[in-house]
Amino acid sequence: MPDTTKHSSAKELNLTLLPGRGLVGPPPAFALAKPWVTRLRPALNLSPAPSFLLGEGGVRGQSLSSLKGQVGAQLRGHRSPSGAGPGISSYASNPAQAGESLQGCLEEALTLVPKARHQETPMFLGATAGMRLLSQKNSSQAEDIFAAVSRVLGQSPLDFWGAELLAGQDEGASGWVTINYVLGLLVKYSFSGEWVQPLEETPVGALDMGGASTQITFVPEGPILDKSTQATFRLYGSEYSVYTHSYLCFGRDQMLTRLLTRLVQSSPTPLVRHPCYHSGYWATLSPAALYESPCVHATPPPDLDQNLTVEGTGNPGACVSAIRGLFNFSSCQGRGHCAFDGVYQPPVQGRFYAFSNFYYTFHFLNLTSKQPLATVNATVWEFCQRPWKQVEASSPGQDRWLRDYCASGLYILTLLLEGYGFSEETWSGIEFHKQAGGTDIGWTLGYMLNLTSMIPAEVPTQGRAESYGVWAAGVVFAALTLVATLGAAAVHLLWPQG
Repeated sequence: MPDTTKHSSAKELNLTLLPGRGLVGPPPAFALAKPWVTRLRPALNLSPAPSFLLGEGGVRGQSLSSLKGQVGAQLRGHRSPSGAGPGISSYASNPAQAGESLQGCLEEALTLVPKARHQETPMFLGATAGMRLLSQKNSSQAEDIFAAVSRVLGQSPLDFWGAELLAGQDEGASGWVTINYVLGLLVKYSFSGEWVQPLEETPVGALDMGGASTQITFVPEGPILDKSTQATFRLYGSEYSVYTHSYLCFGRDQMLTRLLTRLVQSSPTPLVRHPCYHSGYWATLSPAALYESPCVHATPPPDLDQNLTVEGTGNPGACVSAIRGLFNFSSCQGRGHCAFDGVYQPPVQGRFYAFSNFYYTFHFLNLTSKQPLATVNATVWEFCQRPWKQVEASSPGQDRWLRDYCASGLYILTLLLEGYGFSEETWSGIEFHKQAGGTDIGWTLGYMLNLTSMIPAEVPTQGRAESYGVWAAGVVFAALTLVATLGAAAVHLLWPQG
């Protein structure tokens, strides 16, 4: 389903903000066609001090970003094969525990900032798809969680600015900003000592997949006909119009839940045969947990207390058929520029960075080296057909995620090819990355760059002469050093020996 979550104010979320830290301040440093981020405080001069963002959202769990100067290290705990820790939305039944769950990230942040700088170091909390789903299911529980985490973070020695629930479009746009910012595709310092927009490369598209939602953001070749999917930026004096859309319930975890629920619904007996699980795998589960998800709209059976047995069959063909049932492709029949579920999307073009669960799944399958589509497809199918015992033996210590890599791999292929419309020709433009420019990819850095106004709307000019002088001196020094080195080598080679 399209992610249509509206921007939430502090009042709607019942945020606990410290006195003097209300939702006031100047406009954001860059803005979308509709209001993007509510400024939590007026902009500060952040150049001497780092700033931190704690973020929650499905697969991301707790996120911690550190920014110093313009961009620094990002520290992120993923509820994924690469890490541990559930998102704050998982504490719906115990909101106080949600606040306590952030203590580890908070303590790590405190070790990275000199104690004398604690009070001047801003900290934010941003929540994404996991909390968007909880807000739909039970808004009072979402309010309690925001109050709990705001209370804990507000008591820290850092300067907590507040918490916010991001809309899906904001999450996608933030990821796009992060990638292109750290790759230096928004602005570069030229040889003439000027800040210029790089002309040799167009911005990179962003493909993000968390636990509850997935986002696609890119600059299309032609105009964006559906303005509700358009995000407009003014960054470094240049205008950018990107297409961005977020699909709630199409994140990895919710996809797996919806897939299993469909198989349970279609099974005439308590024995459920799962084509995406490896042959030889079986497990017992309670179906009640499946129907707790807001993404599951099926009517629960009357015997929810009766456990089910799930048995893997290792049939990738049947797995793909079951996965296709999660999409509504028929809604786009006869409509141009349509992805699925009736959602408008212009044709994909250019380079894309696929990260988060796109990367983690393909990294496990050793498919992050730009292999051709035929190789990727064959590798995923071969993996799905392996017996469970062989899969367990070849990947010890990954039992928690092991059974789901087959479904995740085939789901990614279905989403990219049949959903977003990538083809064998455009597949080569997709790169699967965890990092870009030495920085972890995600929405957090782009979101924080906006809140701290560290990406100016206009081209930077202050300090240009000084920067140019330093640059010119460096070039002259390097040239003289090179000439002296080559001269000495020439003398050594040409001087008569003996």
